[in-house]
Amino acid sequence: MTYRFSQASEERLKHLVPDMVRVVRRALSFQVMDFTVLETLRDEERQKMLVAAGSSQKADSLHLANGDGLAEAVDLLPYPYNVNGVDVWQDKQRFAVLAGIMFAAAALENVPIRWGGDWDGDGNNADSKFHDMPHFECRR
Repeated sequence: MTYRFSQASEERLKHLVPDMVRVVRRALSFQVMDFTVLETLRDEERQKMLVAAGSSQKADSLHLANGDGLAEAVDLLPYPYNVNGVDVWQDKQRFAVLAGIMFAAAALENVPIRWGGDWDGDGNNADSKFHDMPHFECRR
């Protein structure tokens, strides 16, 4: 089986900075895991709603448009959504595998990234108080 992005994922990638698009495409090209592009660009109203719901912690998210009108962050979700009865949202191991794939792709593309499962990038996601497992962003 060859993994490729759906039309919806392709449409979402159009709203992401080119460096991150390269990383996401490279990650899928490894053909290790299938995943979908859940979200890139958001408007301020959606961001406020996510902060209020506790799904995000920053009003100034990198999902909001930069000076070029593009997001600098992407949310990715492993596919399929349920494996052996385990819902993907509860499956931290699948997100960790996806993170490893993304970090390998980022290294090859020479794009520094940060993962919402390990905000400080120390390799220990247990020391983070807030986990946003699908979230990847350009590290500034």
